[in-house]
Amino acid sequence: MAHGKNQAELLELVLEKGRSIAIIGGGCFWCLEAVYQEMNGILHVESGYSGGSIKNPAYREVCTGKTGHAEVILLEFDPTKTSYESILEVIWVIHDPTTLNRQGNDKGTQYRSAIFYLDEEQRLLAETSRLAAEETALWPDPIVTEIVETDVYYPAEEDHQNYFRNNPGNAYCSFVVKPKVDKFKAVFRDKVHQL
Repeated sequence: MAHGKNQAELLELVLEKGRSIAIIGGGCFWCLEAVYQEMNGILHVESGYSGGSIKNPAYREVCTGKTGHAEVILLEFDPTKTSYESILEVIWVIHDPTTLNRQGNDKGTQYRSAIFYLDEEQRLLAETSRLAAEETALWPDPIVTEIVETDVYYPAEEDHQNYFRNNPGNAYCSFVVKPKVDKFKAVFRDKVHQL
């Protein structure tokens, strides 16, 4: 099992690689991973867990809702090709940030909408982005997305990585993940990476 990285270790990783990092949650991590893998400037997407109380959580434990972890993705991105603000602009559209602990039929605290910031700059950008989404009335109900400081991020098990790419025929992928990917490509044509 992969061990977690705390905030300091994640920031050190940023310095080492010359990349930026974002950690966000918005329902099932398979959906978010598939969408952001299509976004220009995203160098790596990893599904994982954050915001919980136990060390090295496993998927079966997180699914109980008792660990306090959210399913999240960790994005490594090239800040010369995309921005933290652009990443957040997408999250408000591709999931419903107004449903508490739920996305569609996926229910539980592990599916909560959350932005885990690494530093004060990310916190301010996340709050500004949430306010902009509220002011544009993108959603009819109030946004309930948490904006919380990153404590420890844990990568999910290998079989959860690249899930949509590896399981395109899976029913969940066909009926839940693919529509989100299609929505991203339709709404954010300018953000889709070009091969």
